[in-house]
Amino acid sequence: MSTAHALEREPDERVNWPASIPMFMIHGLCLLAIVTGVTWKALALCAVLYFGRMWFITAGYHRYFSHRSYKTSRAFQFILAFGGGTAAQKGALWWASHHRDHHRFSDTERDVHSPLKGFWWSHMGWILCDKHKGWDPDSIKDFNKYPELRFLTKHDWIPPWTLGVASYFIAGWPGVVVGFFWSTVLLWHGTFTVNSLAHVMGRRRYATTDTSRNSALIAAWTGGEGWHNNHHYYQASARNGFFWWEYDPTYYLLKFLSWFRIVRDLKVPPARVLDQARVREGTFDVGMFKAHWGKATAALSSHTRSAVGAERADGDADSDGDELEAATRREAIAEQMHASREALEESVRTAMRSAEELAQLSRRQRSLTRAE
Repeated sequence: MSTAHALEREPDERVNWPASIPMFMIHGLCLLAIVTGVTWKALALCAVLYFGRMWFITAGYHRYFSHRSYKTSRAFQFILAFGGGTAAQKGALWWASHHRDHHRFSDTERDVHSPLKGFWWSHMGWILCDKHKGWDPDSIKDFNKYPELRFLTKHDWIPPWTLGVASYFIAGWPGVVVGFFWSTVLLWHGTFTVNSLAHVMGRRRYATTDTSRNSALIAAWTGGEGWHNNHHYYQASARNGFFWWEYDPTYYLLKFLSWFRIVRDLKVPPARVLDQARVREGTFDVGMFKAHWGKATAALSSHTRSAVGAERADGDADSDGDELEAATRREAIAEQMHASREALEESVRTAMRSAEELAQLSRRQRSLTRAE
């Protein structure tokens, strides 16, 4: 699927380059490994910090704070918030608040990191603009009532700095540069790919109102978050890999912790839900339809603006007296645009009728098969 965007970004969605300097500096600090050297101990620390902190993001920030897919104690809730904070992706309340908005407005102009605004925007541009620096307490009232979570979100520098200092004591300066900085940058981009790639790369099993997709590759480096279409289809699930062959180590560890009652009431999708809304069985894929319709509308609007601009230019050139010819051109352009819009809308109506008919036939066939 092309990442050509249909949604335009607003002025306050431009990157604030001065405020973004620290993030780019951390990327640059990774080059200090030339000075500090790369040790096996630092590389091992890098791997541990990458996958360990990825788990705190996926199990804590995402599946717990954003979706409440399981329950836990207040003490372990704090551990999840602090552990996720060491990933330098701001506080749990900020993260979860924006993620809930993402699900509420997926792939629309109100989606905080809509892939329809382009790869750069959905990957990290949205973080670097001024529009999303704050967070909405009303969207996360359930966790905003805890003062310790508000404290960690307000002072989100404490967890990563604590881990950075600990990395020095574990493996010296190579531990800081390779162990901490390398893993932090890798973790950033690993997490960001769920926003930027998981809506444009992979396959769709379920018809959803967005463009989410399942990707085994993304699941491999994000601890199971790559089963994104599964997740958007049934958001309350603590398990993103709905089937045994879908790699989901985040859920495996949560399941292990549940044996000791550290976490409890893990939500999973009912069997009947897993067999519904299958795209390959004819369910109308409204999410992809909306995406293509948005792009078509944007293309039509762009064509309209170009035509109007050309008409105005021609009108200015003909101001000496050839007003009749200019009026004829304007009428021809208007008729062309009207015909284009009518043809596009008729194509959409035809496609929707065909899709609905196919869905009905598929459901009827499945019913007959089960009856036999």
